[in-house]
Amino acid sequence: MATRTHSVEDYLEAIYFLAFPVGEYGPVVKAGPAPAARVAEMLSVTAPTASEMMKRLEAEGYIERTGRRPLLTEKGRHEAERVVRNHRIIERFLTDFMGYSPAESHEHADAMGDAFTDEMVERLAERLGHPDRCPHGWPVDPSHEQTENQELRALAAVPAGGRATIVRLAEHDGDLLHWFYDRGLVPGTEILVEDVAPAAGELRVRYGDTAMAISEKAAGGLFVRLAP
Repeated sequence: MATRTHSVEDYLEAIYFLAFPVGEYGPVVKAGPAPAARVAEMLSVTAPTASEMMKRLEAEGYIERTGRRPLLTEKGRHEAERVVRNHRIIERFLTDFMGYSPAESHEHADAMGDAFTDEMVERLAERLGHPDRCPHGWPVDPSHEQTENQELRALAAVPAGGRATIVRLAEHDGDLLHWFYDRGLVPGTEILVEDVAPAAGELRVRYGDTAMAISEKAAGGLFVRLAP
């Protein structure tokens, strides 16, 4: 499969996730890569490629940069939120009307997003009954998402013995997203962290009749709400 060329909208979406952190999209650690490098990582592009697009976004007034850190301007935030909302509505259309699996819907929505005008997306939203969430649990309304972020954490941050409910799935890694669905790790699933093994980089979890070890990487992409 040919590598897809990422658009301005793709970059704004990636920066948006880093601007409103939750779980794997959270702040980088002190010794970690700069956010610009995280954008390159999320889009699977080289650092020079990401750097060139950052210059374009800055020139067009979408971001400001303090050092290597991209910050959304008011114009950039408005555009990023529009892109994110449209993407999630298109995902719902692909699953609810076209019969694609949730994991497939993300891949196709990425490729199709630029083909839909805002007016077309609004028609889709109306036909869908104005859904609250995309198939992966993310609120369609970005303001709701930003408020809800404060209530969630990555499963990787839940201690042994902790119980939680999966609310959202990280989307930017398509292979990992497929893995979540193949294992039944979907929004609404109640999960128990039986053991945490930092040295091995994994957690032992149980949900339903399934008990398994999952990597910290996978657990970092499962955003959960702790049980009371």
